[in-house]
This record gives sequence, C-alpha cells and structure tokens, in this order.
Amino acid sequence: MTGRVFRRSADPTPPVAVRAAGSTVWDADGKAYLDAAGGAIVVNVGHGRQSIADVMAAQAGRLSYAHGSAFTTESVETYAAAIARHLPVDDPTIYPVSGGSEGVETALKLARAYHLARGDKDRWIVFGRWSSYHGNTLGALDLSGRKSLRRPYEGWLGRFRHVSAAYPYRAGLPGSNALGDAEELADELDRAIVAAGPGTVAAFVAEPIVGATLAAAVPPENYWRAISEVCRRHRVLLIADEVMTGFGRTGRWFGVDHWGIRPDILVAAKGATSGYWPFGFVASRGDIHESVMDAGGFTHGFTYSHHVVGAAVASETLRILEAEDLVEASRAKGDRLRFLLGERLGDHPHVGEIRGRGLMVGVEIVADREAKEPFPRAARVAEALVRDARGRGVLVYPGTGLANGTDGDSILLGPPFVITEEELVIVANVVAEAVAAVTASAVATAGALATART
Repeated sequence: MTGRVFRRSADPTPPVAVRAAGSTVWDADGKAYLDAAGGAIVVNVGHGRQSIADVMAAQAGRLSYAHGSAFTTESVETYAAAIARHLPVDDPTIYPVSGGSEGVETALKLARAYHLARGDKDRWIVFGRWSSYHGNTLGALDLSGRKSLRRPYEGWLGRFRHVSAAYPYRAGLPGSNALGDAEELADELDRAIVAAGPGTVAAFVAEPIVGATLAAAVPPENYWRAISEVCRRHRVLLIADEVMTGFGRTGRWFGVDHWGIRPDILVAAKGATSGYWPFGFVASRGDIHESVMDAGGFTHGFTYSHHVVGAAVASETLRILEAEDLVEASRAKGDRLRFLLGERLGDHPHVGEIRGRGLMVGVEIVADREAKEPFPRAARVAEALVRDARGRGVLVYPGTGLANGTDGDSILLGPPFVITEEELVIVANVVAEAVAAVTASAVATAGALATART
C-alpha cells in the first residue's frame, strides 16, 4: 500500500478489506471477520447483495447524475412515495442528502426556515442532549453532546444548548449529565425552553435510542410521550435523529415507533441504503414543506443531494427489507442476542449493563459493578476490546466517555439482520471472551501501578 491515505484511526497498517457476503468480511490475507458491528451500525440487509449492485449499475448506465435544482428523477420520486408509508411523520415529504451529518444540518436549517416562513423570526435556539451524537460537520457537532468530540473544536462551537441525557443507568451520578425519570427529564426541558425566553426556541433534537455514545441506552418508558407534549405546548419542533435507529435497527421501522411518537422532522441515513451508497434524507411534515415553499423556497442544498443512483439503491434496499421481513428479524434476533449475552456476561463483575432494542445492543464495561465506577480513560478498555474481538474474528463498535465525557467504556453490536443463529452464538462467545481477557488485564495493570506508587 502507498501510505497516502489519511486514515480514520491511528493504526498504521489496518487489514485490507477485499470482499464481503452476508455477515462476513474478508481481508486480503483471507482472514474472515464476522461483522457484529454492521460496519458502523450501517449494514442491515447484509453484505454482497447482487440485486443492489445490479440496480446501482443499471441506474448509473441510464443516468448517473442530474442536479437537484434543475431536474427531478424517477428514482427519487419513486423512493419518496415508497418510503412514505413507513415514516412516522404526518403527510411526509423527503429531502434526500448524502448521509447523516448532512441530514442533521438540513433538519436544523429547515426548522429555522419554517419558523421564518411563519413570521417567528426570533425562534433560532435549538436544544440537544448531553452524551448525544448527531454528526461531525460543525453544526451537527455543536448540537451533539459528546464531549470528547467537541473538545478540539470548542472555540467554534456554542450556538446550541443541551439538557440532560435520558440515561437511566447513570442517572444522577457525578459528571454524567444524565437523568433517568421521564417526568424529571421533561420538566428540565420545559424549564430550559421557558428560561430561553418566549418564542425563541425552534427545535429539540434527540436520538430515540442513543447509539454509540451511550451504547444503545433506552430512555424511560414515558420519556418520549412527555417530551413530545412539552414540545407541542411550546410550539417547538420535535426532530428525531434516526440515522442509526432507522430502517429496522431497533426492531421497528423507526425508533420512535416503540412509543407511537410522530416527530415533526425525522433524519435518516445509514440503513437507508445499508452502506451500499452514501445516502440519507430528512422527512418533514407536509405543512412544514408547504410553508417553506410558499415563502419562497428552502435556501439550502448540496451537490449530491437528490442523487439519482442513491435513490435507486435506497429503493432496492427498502424492497429487500420488506420482502424478507427483516425488521421483524431484527427484533427477534436482537432479543436472542441479548439473551445470549446475558447468559455469558449477566453476572460478570465488570459488566455494568447489557441493553438495547432489536439488533442494536450495548454492553457497558465498568471497573466496579456495584459502584458503577468506570475504568480510567488511560486504560483504553474500549479500544482493547475491539482489538481482542477482531483478533478472534469478530468486529465490534467501541464507545468511550460514557460516565463523565472522558471515562467509561462500552461496545455496541449492530450486525446485519441476516445474521444466523450460529453466528449470534459466535458473537456472544467472542464478546464474553474479549471482556474477560481485557478486563482482567486492565485490573492487573491497575494493581501493578498502585503497587508501584506505594
């Protein structure tokens, strides 16, 4: 390899992926990896789908690109009509983009454009939550509450505001910025909106179930209903970030479906094309679209938005999800995976919690289970878990900073929905082996350092 790639990790010699099928990825040396992370919780219909490759090639052969400001295309129109029946949004219209960060930026601008169209020019404030993740562009990063990602760029951030994470496991613990009671969380948001000033808050943005930053942390049962009511009362738009939770990942078509919530705006990506093409979209209530267009249109756009090939790939991915009942498969296999992990790790002294919905499953690692004390960040437990599991042939997704923005480790599992029973067992076994090996080493290292200091 030339070494001219600016890599996403500090690993100077990562394995070279050459092919994939189902739930397995092979590298150039012929080693197989069971993809228990679905890449970055992206791949839902499985790797190596020939029908998706065929649709992609056929569309590119007919028409590969048409700028969205000059044309619409059959593939974009067809996809919008097809996905509408699954969207938990009233009379939805979709604005296609290239991925999650673009989607969040689009949703933020759309919320502002809607209020301007209605004459509410003072509504510009947006609330997110601590320990959230909404993307890495500056607006999306500012909205995000993951402190480790914010730190290098703090001088460029600060326009958005944050309330507590809905994180029952660490509710009320020092440094967690988390609450675990639905009424308490809703009251906090209500007070924050009131304190911001009448008619100044445009939107509240949150993930239905928090992804990698809190390892599939499920909010308290009444949380979303209570939050939705607060937003309605203050005429604040409710924006659901379904980039990771959408398209069956949590065992329902969209994460908010677990609570029967219909947000005003919804952001989707990742599973929309199962990783076969960079694609996402923002879905808005029909009256939001109408208000913005009646006021002169949406001042916004990207070169690759409304992409004709991306929409064709998304349509074929949607067809597969429907035809093979893969959303239900995610629900059932997710229940099975949590059971298997519970059998192997439920009593482990360094496993704080196993949680999630569908095939989005998190395992939080702690130094002290009773006190919920995390390992120090210097121990790099999450990174060690990824390396150990990869050495055993299973790919997992790391999480850090869960306890206080710095300390606290987890792994997140999000395999393709086509994963088999045998593969689920392998995942559970390898995760258990990795947790045992890595935590034993971390404890031994900590003990040696303590002895050296005395």
